[in-house]
Amino acid sequence: MARPETTVGEVLLDRVEAQAVVLAGLDDAVRADEPDAVHRMRVACRRLRSALRTFRRLLDPGATDTLVADLRWLGATLGRARDSEVLAERLAARARELPEACGPERVAGSLREWGAAEYRRARPEVVAALDSPRRRALTEALTTLLADPPLRPRAARSAGPELSRIAAREQRRTAARVHTALAAGPAERDGALHEARKAAKRARYAGETAAPAVGAAAERYAERMKAVQEVLGEHQDAVVAAAALASRPAAAGEPFACGVLYAGQLAAAEAARARLPQVWAGAAGRRLTRFE
Repeated sequence: MARPETTVGEVLLDRVEAQAVVLAGLDDAVRADEPDAVHRMRVACRRLRSALRTFRRLLDPGATDTLVADLRWLGATLGRARDSEVLAERLAARARELPEACGPERVAGSLREWGAAEYRRARPEVVAALDSPRRRALTEALTTLLADPPLRPRAARSAGPELSRIAAREQRRTAARVHTALAAGPAERDGALHEARKAAKRARYAGETAAPAVGAAAERYAERMKAVQEVLGEHQDAVVAAAALASRPAAAGEPFACGVLYAGQLAAAEAARARLPQVWAGAAGRRLTRFE
């Protein structure tokens, strides 16, 4: 339970400050191409953007619109490098499980080389983004936000009840998207599941933001939403991997092996869809949002 004197505005600013520190601290690591640095910076962008969107009713209208757009831009730039790397790692791992007749290590090596080439192609864009005026403006905007927060009067409300209301709102939003996805036809299903994943991630981040103030209840909420995000993330990763395999020219000289991998990704997507109702049931209870 939050201390009575803790306001919801203070909770938001604590989250923004913590993630702004993470973001600033990763610049050198990304430039040096340290392992996982791009991923960690991208996550910091997502957490900052999510906090500003989820708690936007606490802020003056339009006060953070440019900052949110800049965080989306930086995250997307980082994503173009990171996504190819993750995709290649996923497919190479599956390739090693192929029958010996398919040459699993040869196929895995080819996929790793492809991922590395895609990463090298995207990396100059990442470095250019870090050196850009837009990145400097983003840093300055975060500094200004923390120094002179554009908080509305409702930000002075006690944290516990407000955080519970926000968690319930994000839970309802996620529920609506999950139900839409489960009812969607084949043509719309993948896109609807991806939208549900984004809603679950935002709900998870809302729980993470609340946790330092209200403790175990918010941590439990975040963990349940993380489980939903992860099963939907497995679906999305499988769908993207299948599409990448289908689009590779002449299956990169390994048409049979790529066909087997393609079928495996379709099966992985189907398995994730089948698990979703059970996983969502663990995140759907109203009591989960009672932080007070």
